[in-house]
Amino acid sequence: MADVNHVHDPIARAVIESAADAIVAVDQRHRVTVWNPAAERMFGWTADEMVGRVPPIVPDELKAEHNAVQERLLTRPAGEGESGQISIATRRFHRDGRLIDVRIDTSLLQDPSGTLLGWVGVYHPVDEDEVVQHYMTERARLVRRLNDIVADLNAELDLAVVLDRITGALIELTGADAGGFVRIEGERLRLVSMSGLPEHMRGRSAELRPSLVGELLRSGKTVKLATGERRLGDLIWSELSGLHTIALGLSYLQNRPYGALYALFSGRKVGHTELELLELLAGHAGVAVGNAVAYAEVVRQRAHERAVIDSSADGIAVLDHDLVVRQWNPAAHTLTGIPPEDAIGRPLPFDMPALGEMLTFRLESGTWLNVLAAEIEETGELVVDFRDVSEAKALEEAKDLFLATTSHELRTPITVVQGFASTLVNRWDEMADTDRRAAVATIAERAQSLGRLVEHLLLGSRAGADELTVTIESFDLARVLTGVVAGFRSLSPLHRVELEVDPDLPPCQGDAMATDIVLGQLLENAFKYSPDGGTVSVQAVRDGSDIVVTVVDEGIGIKAGDHERIFERFVQGEAGDRRRFGGIGLGLYIVKRLTEAQGGKISAHPAQNGNRDGSHMEPGGWGENGSAAPVSPPVSRQNTLLRTADGRGPAGGARRGDGTCMRLVLRAAH
Repeated sequence: MADVNHVHDPIARAVIESAADAIVAVDQRHRVTVWNPAAERMFGWTADEMVGRVPPIVPDELKAEHNAVQERLLTRPAGEGESGQISIATRRFHRDGRLIDVRIDTSLLQDPSGTLLGWVGVYHPVDEDEVVQHYMTERARLVRRLNDIVADLNAELDLAVVLDRITGALIELTGADAGGFVRIEGERLRLVSMSGLPEHMRGRSAELRPSLVGELLRSGKTVKLATGERRLGDLIWSELSGLHTIALGLSYLQNRPYGALYALFSGRKVGHTELELLELLAGHAGVAVGNAVAYAEVVRQRAHERAVIDSSADGIAVLDHDLVVRQWNPAAHTLTGIPPEDAIGRPLPFDMPALGEMLTFRLESGTWLNVLAAEIEETGELVVDFRDVSEAKALEEAKDLFLATTSHELRTPITVVQGFASTLVNRWDEMADTDRRAAVATIAERAQSLGRLVEHLLLGSRAGADELTVTIESFDLARVLTGVVAGFRSLSPLHRVELEVDPDLPPCQGDAMATDIVLGQLLENAFKYSPDGGTVSVQAVRDGSDIVVTVVDEGIGIKAGDHERIFERFVQGEAGDRRRFGGIGLGLYIVKRLTEAQGGKISAHPAQNGNRDGSHMEPGGWGENGSAAPVSPPVSRQNTLLRTADGRGPAGGARRGDGTCMRLVLRAAH
């Protein structure tokens, strides 16, 4: 027969052919070399069909047992046992698919020189006798216990705990004296879990290639036994006293080697059952580790997402299928004023736009929000993002107001200029000389208004673009003050401008031209917002390393709460009827930017009751919030222009308690 022809001894060939028990021999690659007639009868395949093939007779669930027997024979020390074989009661496939109960005696197949040729198994058909029943009962117990361990492993999602439980289960199932799990990290191994070993070994590492794990990977097998002092003496496990055998099995994660389980034996002997259990546990360990790694990745991603959400300047809410809030980040709390405990578990506290569309609306608090909604396809949750656009809205409104105001401010002088110019052209000869001069004076006045308006627009544009340039140098502030005040004294018969300069006023460190513009704008505002006239008091004193200039008028004052807003672009105060005085709201914005460019400060405060002429801010009297505390000056001047202290003047101007103090702080030159 084809299979027996491999046996050259005629007597041995005859014995194999006539044997009542099935005899199957395989080479080191597990391909059949001998398949006798009894094997044909037992399994249903002919020798011609089987020789040269890996026999398909081992059930998947018993392959670990089959591999363990072969591995145990390879590593059994010479002289151990009497027969040199391993006998097991198990099951194998028949060709028709049914399972048959057999007892297999497996031995190594060697030539006379001791060279390994493979393995030979003698298969005996058995009945359910007491021995087989005991074996199957014990096997069933181990399988049940293994299933319990696997269920326990799969229920745990903490990777460190999973690895420790795998190591503990290894010792319980195999009876090993110690055990450990090593993780493959590139070209090295690291001991990440252990039991029965000194604690200082945890975290130890070794090279992968010369290790037993490296050998096992190169062999293509999943389990391995190692014995002998020469092989074990140089390993990190050598600290286990009396170590004589190491069994290891590979664990895979997503079809790639992740690590290996080590069972260390220093007392009891190792059998094929222990190897089988090790291989099974290592396989299940890969699944449990995979679950824990996947869970850790999900937790990491969730933590990352949470960090992104929590650190976002936008308000973010995550809604479930029922549109109930499940996440509410700190920015959402800040924007809406609703804390997480009041938002989570409830519907969104404002209308939600359709997916992919933007909704802009105003909260009761006055905050404007842009709201977007998107769906998370994997979970069906909705993410609602809302951003504070109050500043953009305010700027948009300010721009609209600016355009409307500028158009109005430009239209009036242009209309006057056009009218008088047309009159002069068409009626020059008919007009008296005084009328012509008056018309030209009106045109000149309106042209000056247009010039100031254009200058403000240009300065405002440069200030908004941070393009204001100043030259910081020492200059005579008293001289600048004198020039500015002199220019305003002749502008209005209703206003009296008083200047008081500290005789010891030091030179100022800043830009003389910028300061001239600042002071001119402050005096212009003082005139503009005191339509019934009155005294405008200008005072300059030294305050340590600073120079403080105050401009106090007896006008309509500034509405409470607007003393900081009036320095913003396109903003005018709203007390009394300030809007009726015109302007584009750039004057004080330019003042603030020019002052700060010199390293100074500008602030607005109410003038003090009964001390309109000389009310000033106490030098250095800045409060905690940067505002100054007003105090009365040592001298109070009688107001001789205003006779209606208890009520407004005919132009709606001064009234007791009104008036504004502008406080300018500049640096003194050293």
